Amino acid sequence: MASNLPAPDGIEIQEPPTAGAWGEWNPTEDSVRPVRGKHRVAKQRGGLARSSTVLGVGVIAAVGAGGIATAQDRPQVAISLPALPDLVIGDKAQQDDGGSGAAARAAGERTGIMAQQSVHGADAGEALRNRILQQAESQQDAAAAKARAEAEQAAQQAAAQEAKDKLEAARKAAEEAKTQAEAKAAEEAAEKAAAEKAAAEKAEQARPAAPAGSYSLPTSAYTLTSHYGDSGSMWSSGHHTGLDFAAPTGTPVKAVSGGKITSAGWSGAYGYRIVLELPDGTEIWYCHLSSMSVTSGSVGAGETIGRVGATGNVTGPHLHLEVRKGGSTMDPLAWLNSKGLNV
Repeated sequence: MASNLPAPDGIEIQEPPTAGAWGEWNPTEDSVRPVRGKHRVAKQRGGLARSSTVLGVGVIAAVGAGGIATAQDRPQVAISLPALPDLVIGDKAQQDDGGSGAAARAAGERTGIMAQQSVHGADAGEALRNRILQQAESQQDAAAAKARAEAEQAAQQAAAQEAKDKLEAARKAAEEAKTQAEAKAAEEAAEKAAAEKAAAEKAEQARPAAPAGSYSLPTSAYTLTSHYGDSGSMWSSGHHTGLDFAAPTGTPVKAVSGGKITSAGWSGAYGYRIVLELPDGTEIWYCHLSSMSVTSGSVGAGETIGRVGATGNVTGPHLHLEVRKGGSTMDPLAWLNSKGLNV
């Protein structure tokens, strides 16, 4: 039985085949041509595939309101389907049209996620970059501080070495100056000694010879305390062998006449003693002296040869004067008077 319903778009209805040639007709088996090449399966929305194949099946199902058409109840209808690439393209168009909003939303979500990831990645990269820069700056600061410390240490060492060198140079200069000063002082002392010696020699040469019969008292401002021949336990021989002139310590002692000093120095109980030998062989002993001005050479009458003192066996400062000739003592007071001296 032929159907008077109009054919849907894209479906060609052929003349019905001979009745009884098929069993139940199933358009999904032999009537669909095999798909060639790459294709995609359309997504289902609401549980139904929005493809031309399913649409054709729905039309056929609508022809028979009582259920699935059979060859006995319905006339057989030949159905031809368009090429699968067209279906695929149409289906893709439908997907693009129907899912543009969802795709846009998904693309927006992906863009937002990617933007967030990019921001997070950029933040992480920036943080890593800043950390690396901070580490580099810290290393540079540490290296600069180390270099400054080494430079300061080197400067301190150089300054210490310079100060040490200056100190050493100053010490050497001081030693050289001291050596030069000592050499100069020694030279001056030698020159002074030579000058004094030359002056003494010159004075000795210029000293006039004492005239014969010229005599002088041995000291001045004195007091006679002991005379020649006085007895007592103070003298080892039991009597006094000289004449004592008591006077303050330091009073000048003079030569009684011109002569030559033959001895000067310490002499036991006599203390410091000077022996003056006159031209006729008479010896004059000056004893208990505190100091000796002339210890050798020739002297003239009245020349100071020492100082009154209290050295040796004494009870106070005085000049012990002895006069000896031929090894024997004589009375000094009598001898002085014989020379015209009033003691």
